[in-house]
Amino acid sequence: MHEMAICESLLQAMEEAGRANGFTRVRKVRLEIGRFAGVEIEALRFGFDVVTRGSLADGAELAVLEVPGRGWCFDCNDTVPLEDRLSSCPRCGGDWLQPSGGTEMTIKDLEVE
Repeated sequence: MHEMAICESLLQAMEEAGRANGFTRVRKVRLEIGRFAGVEIEALRFGFDVVTRGSLADGAELAVLEVPGRGWCFDCNDTVPLEDRLSSCPRCGGDWLQPSGGTEMTIKDLEVE
């Protein structure tokens, strides 16, 4: 379950930010997670609750914002939205696509005190 490792890294980043910026409590974390990032959202939520117990993020809300998949279509020379990695181009129906987005995972912002 790599979601636990993700949560541990997330907590480490929040603790470092707290030390650098002088906050002692995180109320809300907003994460942007790409559709193709391979993250099980419910497992991430569970792991977040477990990993943050007793920390500056204990009880914090985890808000997940899904970033849609994107790909470059070589047939119509455009970046298009993708439902999954094997989708055809929604504009021209072409099958020669290079995924170019939807794999990222980023802390968008924190609500702190």
